[in-house]
Amino acid sequence: MTSSSQSLAGGPSSRLPIGIFDSGVGGLTVVRAVRAALPAEDVVYLGDTARVPYGNKSPETVVRYSLACARFLERHEAKILLIACNTASAHAMDALSAAIPVPVVGAVAPGARAAHAASLNGHIGVIGTLGTIRSGAYERALRQLNRGARITGQACPLFVPLAEEGWTRDEDHAVLGAIAERYLAELRAKDPDIDTIVLGCTHYPLLRDGIARAAAEVFGRTVALVDSASAMAQAARATLAAAGGLRPEGDATGTLACHVTDVSRLDELAPRFLGEPLASFSVVDL
Repeated sequence: MTSSSQSLAGGPSSRLPIGIFDSGVGGLTVVRAVRAALPAEDVVYLGDTARVPYGNKSPETVVRYSLACARFLERHEAKILLIACNTASAHAMDALSAAIPVPVVGAVAPGARAAHAASLNGHIGVIGTLGTIRSGAYERALRQLNRGARITGQACPLFVPLAEEGWTRDEDHAVLGAIAERYLAELRAKDPDIDTIVLGCTHYPLLRDGIARAAAEVFGRTVALVDSASAMAQAARATLAAAGGLRPEGDATGTLACHVTDVSRLDELAPRFLGEPLASFSVVDL
């Protein structure tokens, strides 16, 4: 998070929008959480759908793409920047914090704090894309909170296409359950004492119920699931409140301006992640 909160103190800047970007449409789960927690705030969202996914790109490429997204939102006068993409949060947080003159909130730190609070024994699992898991970002963040914590990662690449295909309902549990149980069995083999799992990808909240059922089956008990989207929304509220940048609560419901770099399947996918139809969007070239 940057130290430039003074740019938000008082004045009309509280009326400026919250900027959120992701490598695709999965970040709309963060938009959904932000609009639920801060209904008066305007939101500008950018999904870099032409270059999705970021999870299999090199760290250098992720930083370059993330800076382009951040500059776009800066031109839209975002008063705070939320990095909805876990991979971008893992690799580009420092670069964005240095380059953008407003507070920057990533997915990793809020998710780590929520997992630390939820875990009773300090044994925490993290599931995410290959890029997020390889980065070790959650492990570093969690160890800052608890040096004795045991952090175990598991890449779950098939979860993203499941979420995008909409295979998230009870009738799809046979498919989702089989895949989730396979991934979680690998996680349990590394540490059977895990009591909390971080959903380290914006797609995963759509699969939450299926993952929870599979975790209970594999571990033989209830395992707490932490959703970084909800944690990010609360972090955004706290950051804006501390900087005097929250819009008055009595204001009308805020607007959503959605921008993407490619429209393929947008009409089909966006409502799944946003939880409502996407009223309009624009296509941009970064």
